[in-house]
Amino acid sequence: MKTRILTAVVAVPVLFVVLFFLPPIFLAVLTALLCAVGALEFIRATAADLPGLLKYLTAVFAALLPLASQVNRAGVSLAVMMVFLLCLFGIAIRRYEKEKPISVTGLLACLFAGLLYPTLLGALNGLKGMENGHLLVLLPIVVTFCCDSSAYFAGVYLGKHKVTPLVSPHKSAEGFVGGILGGILLLMLYGGILALATELTVNFGLLAVYGLLGSLACELGDLSYSLIKRQCGVKDYGNLIPGHGGVLDRFDSMSFVAPVLYAMVLLLPAIH
Repeated sequence: MKTRILTAVVAVPVLFVVLFFLPPIFLAVLTALLCAVGALEFIRATAADLPGLLKYLTAVFAALLPLASQVNRAGVSLAVMMVFLLCLFGIAIRRYEKEKPISVTGLLACLFAGLLYPTLLGALNGLKGMENGHLLVLLPIVVTFCCDSSAYFAGVYLGKHKVTPLVSPHKSAEGFVGGILGGILLLMLYGGILALATELTVNFGLLAVYGLLGSLACELGDLSYSLIKRQCGVKDYGNLIPGHGGVLDRFDSMSFVAPVLYAMVLLLPAIH
């Protein structure tokens, strides 16, 4: 616990500066680094026997996607995706002809790590790039942090009924409900701060929906990555972040929450 707290004391202020104060390109670079490391962690957990070429190719393209989103020109991200697909399946076809086939599991691991995860986590960059993006990008951060923390404390002090003992033995129904309520209430508090400290208009009814959907995505995201770990027989995806495991251990829920709230902001703006 002490290591986790010390890591948070150092990392949280740095993350806040990148999110709130610095231009969008800094967040894109940070996201690119996280996606590259996360890609390697995911492949190591799910398809460790993949050739080194494919592992590092996947990591490179996982990093390129968030950076491509910063290029103010249509089609760049799609072009990056297509080049990756052509390279991936070109290598797979060639190896199959040489009787050194790559498993379907390996190919799917590359697709998830190289395309899907960067696209999901890259929703942070989409929020940051919008008008008032330095405020909007904090929405998934607030929901994820508050939902995780509320679920943890509710589970520790009130948890009695296990909901997913095989996937996540420490998850309880009380913790699940506590996480949802914490995510909603604290996002509403964030909205109140914005309403008082800025000239923005805040729709609190919609913000409550943001909190509900974001918290549900947070809980499901955490369980989804835990499910993969259990099936692959690994405890943590990595050890890059002291006390927290790897990138995927820390940014698992965020890859579900960020795109949900990005979609909500685009479709039903609650802050404008």
